[in-house]
Formats: sequence, C-alpha cells, structure tokens
Amino acid sequence: MALLLGVDFGTGGVRVGVFDLDKRALIGTEESTYETAFPRPGWAEQNPNDWWTALGQASRALLARLGTPEIAGIGLATTASTVVACDRLGKPLRPALLWMDCRAAEEAVFTSTVDHPVLALSGGGDASEWLVPKAMWLARHEIDVYRRATVICECIDYLNFRLTGRWVASRMNATCKWNYDPISRQFHGDLYDKFGVPDLEAKLPPTILAVGEPVGPITAAAAEHLGLTGRPNVAQGGVDAHIGMLGANTVGPGNLLMIAGTSVVHLIHLDNQTIVPGFWGPYPDALMDQHWLLEGGQASAGSVLTWLSRKVFGLDSEGHRRLIDEAAALPVGSTKLMSLDYFMGNRTPYRDPGLRGAFIGLSLDQGRAQIYRAAVESLALGSANVVLGAIEAGVPCQRIVSSGGFRRNAAWLRATVDALGMPIQLPAEDNLTILGAVASAATAVGLMADLKAAAATVATVGSTIEPDLAAHVRYRDMLEQYRQATLTLRPIMHALSKE
Repeated sequence: MALLLGVDFGTGGVRVGVFDLDKRALIGTEESTYETAFPRPGWAEQNPNDWWTALGQASRALLARLGTPEIAGIGLATTASTVVACDRLGKPLRPALLWMDCRAAEEAVFTSTVDHPVLALSGGGDASEWLVPKAMWLARHEIDVYRRATVICECIDYLNFRLTGRWVASRMNATCKWNYDPISRQFHGDLYDKFGVPDLEAKLPPTILAVGEPVGPITAAAAEHLGLTGRPNVAQGGVDAHIGMLGANTVGPGNLLMIAGTSVVHLIHLDNQTIVPGFWGPYPDALMDQHWLLEGGQASAGSVLTWLSRKVFGLDSEGHRRLIDEAAALPVGSTKLMSLDYFMGNRTPYRDPGLRGAFIGLSLDQGRAQIYRAAVESLALGSANVVLGAIEAGVPCQRIVSSGGFRRNAAWLRATVDALGMPIQLPAEDNLTILGAVASAATAVGLMADLKAAAATVATVGSTIEPDLAAHVRYRDMLEQYRQATLTLRPIMHALSKE
C-alpha cells in the first residue's frame, strides 16, 4: 500500500489529505485555519509561523485518525505570490505579503515600461501581486527590512525549507511570477537592475526545481511536527491552482481548468507560444515540459460574496445559505442592477490593480437578494470576460473542468455555466490541489513515471453541468454592458484607489 500526503495551503487555511495510490482515492482529509490581517485598503498580510503551526495541527490530527500510517512521499502546493522576507534560518522579518495584497501597484506598472525580452514570457510586465513588484515595494518603503532580508521567497519555498532545511524554488513560481527564464535556465540580473533591485537575485532561493522533482527528505524535527513515523521525501510543488491541473488531468492543450474560490484562476496549456492580450504568459515549461501555460484570473470572487453576506448584511452561515437560494431563484438580469467584481483590482483581461468594485443602478425597491444576485452575476461575467476573450483570441478550448468554493453556491455555479455557455465538468473529488500535490509526490518518489501518468492516476470523474442557452444569450448582452461600465468608470476608480 503506497500512501502519499498532499498539502494545500489556501488563503484561509491548510488542507491535508492522505491518498492511497493502490485504491486511487483519498482516504482522509483534515483542515486547520489561520488569520489574515488587512492593515490598509488593498493590503493583506499573514504570519508565516501560523502556516507552520496549522500544518502540524492538521497533519497530526489526520495521521492519528488513520492510525499513523507510513507515508511514502509529501507534496505541497500554496497560494502564489505570498511573499516572505526572512533571514537564512527562516525567521520572518515582517508579516508575509499575501497574494491578494496589491500595494505594489505602482511598481507593477513600472515593470511594463521596461524593455527586456524575458518580459515577453509574462505578457509584457508583472502583476502587483507577484514577488518581484512586492520586493520592489519593500526596497522602496521598508528599506531596513529589505536590506536585512537574506531570503525573499514565496510561501512554498518557506515551507519547503521548514520541512527539509533546503532553500529551493519551484520552477513554476519562478517562471510565472519571478521573471525566471526557463528556456535559458537563468534569472536576468540586468532586468532586476532596471527594476531598481539589483541584489534581488542573490536573495532568491538559489536552486530551481521542476514540479515533481525531489526537494529532499523531511528533517527529524519536521517529521515529529507533522506526526510522521518516517522521513519521506518532499516533492517540489508550486502554485495551488496550477498544481490543480494535475489533479484535474487538464495537462493537455485544449483543456481549461477554472478554480473558483476566494479568487478565480483560469489555466490552459498551448502547443506553442501564442500571445493573448491581457493574459499572463504563456509560460514555457512552467508545469509540463514542451507546453506553454496561459493564465487568466479574477483577483476577487468568493471573497466578494463573503464580504457582502457577513460584513454588509451581517449573516451567519445559515443566513447566507438562505440568501443564496433567494438569489438563485431570481431570473437572469432581472435585478436591473449591474455590479463590477474588481474589489482587489483586475488580473485579466485589463491587468489593472487600480480598478475597484461597484454597484450601478441601485434603487429603493431592491433588497439583499437583488444586490447579492447582481454580485453573483458580476463574478460570472468576469469569468466569461476571461474565457470567452481567450477563445475569441484563437485559444482552442474543447473542455472546461472546474472546482472550488462555487460548487457550494448554486447561484454562482449556475450563473457561471450560463455566462460561459459551455458545459463544465465537476470532478468527484473537490480538492484538485491536494490531488495535484499527490501527483507531484508520486512522481518525486518514483511511484509514477512522470507527471502526465500521475495526473491520469489521481484524477476523478464526476458530473457535468450543461448551460441554459437562452440564459447565455442574456448574459452575452450583459457582458457588453459589463465591459462598457468598466471602461466608463475606470478613471473614477483609479482616482478613488489612489486616495
């Protein structure tokens, strides 16, 4: 019996699962949460030590419940662009800048003004969420922290160090978020020099490993912290959603993975380099060799609905569920209310951190259900703006697989399927990131020949949701209004975001 431990660090907590490779099934999962601080508008921070504590709690609880079985390998995936500044021994010098933190907006805009060939691999510039603009922000605004930081890394790198004692970087994260050149297998120091952080390369983890390569055996102290009886190898992982492509078995071109949770990520492989305006990448060899990874996304999604139900309406979980049912019963576009979902800026297709959320057309006859329905429709239109935009630009898309929190929100799920006008396949196992981390671990310890074989082994088959084509016609009209409202309100939103 070959058992593997998959670990998924999300925005609000860590989820761990034990996968039985012989049964091709998860045999147990556990979760532990941690807090996020929002010290200023557009800022979001977490304590890296909280990640480590939560991992130990979840892993020990799960393994104890399963009788402390022998684990053959461990795979991790984490949020991308959650940036840690620490010393060489892994002591954080300040709270981590969470992926959704967009304080580095000015630095991100500046990267798009720099002429360098490697920027063509990231769509011409960096996003405010990414490690490099955040490092640039630290160098400008927290100079002492930046100077004292001997390591600037991401959550995945920090945790791999805590597990193994090695500072290594994921080729996926480095390619997609750090301006690493996977073709020549190097960083370009002259680019960082132009960005005003000439010493950044020296602060990054020095060794780059592809997804599925072994990082090394877990240390004795880390094994005790996780409740392990042995010292299995840790596999290199990467970005949570991107690793989910392995769990969904969408590694072949034409297969799009959409993970809709706190944010939404859209991922698809291309056979060759195809520039799609407004998208990130395409990145060569980020996950699979000889494939180009195209990435789109929405910076805020389920987080908008959580904000609306809890902070604005003051609802508990049961009240939120009732509100979802009320909103789901409303016909498409019946609220006469337009919402924009840019609460933390926009990733795709506008690549604009200065955009903000909005509700347009409010009147005194509208209540919570109508406002919530408009917010749901804005998330669906945001996804349609990404996926249909890619298809309109010539990206082949024959299959959409999706997972995430919107599976538990009938209004959001149905709105998304109808707005896209395409069937969406929902795997039987919801946590694709854990499955992808398991695939990485199986490859690293030699239980699978490669990532492609591992993905085919761990993926599960579930249900398919078909679109209502009449509703889709209505959503296409609403999409044009959504796009027009974005362009019309952009100058005002930019002004407000700078105040």
